[in-house]
Amino acid sequence: MEDPIVQVQDLRAEFATPEGAVRAVSGVSLNLRRGRTLVITGESGSGKSTVGLAILNLIPHPGRITTGQVLFKDRDLLALPPEELRHVRGREIAMVFQDASTSLNPVLSIGQQVEEAITAHLDVDRGEAKRRTIDVLERMGLPDPAQIARRYPFQLSGGMAQRVMIAIATALNPEVLVLDEPTSALDVTVQAAIIDDLLRLQREHNTSIILITHDLGLVAQVADDVAVMYAGQIAEYADVRTLFEGPRHPYTWSLLASRPRLDRDYRGPLTAIKGSPPSLIDLPDECPFLPRCHKATNACRMQPAPPLLPIGRNGHLAACYNPIYQEERQRHVVGES
Repeated sequence: MEDPIVQVQDLRAEFATPEGAVRAVSGVSLNLRRGRTLVITGESGSGKSTVGLAILNLIPHPGRITTGQVLFKDRDLLALPPEELRHVRGREIAMVFQDASTSLNPVLSIGQQVEEAITAHLDVDRGEAKRRTIDVLERMGLPDPAQIARRYPFQLSGGMAQRVMIAIATALNPEVLVLDEPTSALDVTVQAAIIDDLLRLQREHNTSIILITHDLGLVAQVADDVAVMYAGQIAEYADVRTLFEGPRHPYTWSLLASRPRLDRDYRGPLTAIKGSPPSLIDLPDECPFLPRCHKATNACRMQPAPPLLPIGRNGHLAACYNPIYQEERQRHVVGES
């Protein structure tokens, strides 16, 4: 397997509140392979977006990264001086935020905002910047890009605004794109068109993508590798086929069971995950999914939270004490020895 272009190692982040520190991310480690798509999924509040922000050291106050490394081409982005990190942002790694309406500046035209992203990193004159702006807007499938460049954000639909955000992020063909729920507020036809454009850009430029989403249908469509997060931790990590064909954590299984499938006849309500996620201020010592788990054993109740360990082959990892998975883990270890 090729060396990863981005390595997240033991990342921990928290937010200070009057009630205590919210441990939004607790010991997350991820690898993004060059030219591939890593999807981070899970319920709302599981820490997905915080991981995305942490990769570019963008966690807002009162949040902070307490420990960990984010290695990009042998550089720890969390240890870079601010000026050097600003060079990486946008030029080598770019991020697309969830809500385009709040991410775009309402008093600047679309053209000005795209040009700003270009001139911040390239020494080009205004004419060249304008030409590049038209090119990137056209590349994202926006009709009459010259006219779009003269408009302001309030004059665009949600889908057009999101395409502009992606155009800004991809204007300099960065090696890595971090996409935080880029299509969550759009209808399915616009979502499909935008995803197709992103996959086309990935093929053309061999871009590596980290996609943050709760949409399991989108996960199945675009992912190469998947990290399932729960309560700020990774519950399961696998390639997309392995994860969908054989989930090895009860939380992953429950997420998949809660979604309708075309190959099944549903005559009643979908299966919901009972209970609520734990408080991230006071996380339990045992497995955080224990109160909601339908496969919990005595080992789950008597031991500390399980670590993320290999199950089977192909880099499949899961944090679970269930005896079935333990036996698979042992067979895998014996088979390799």
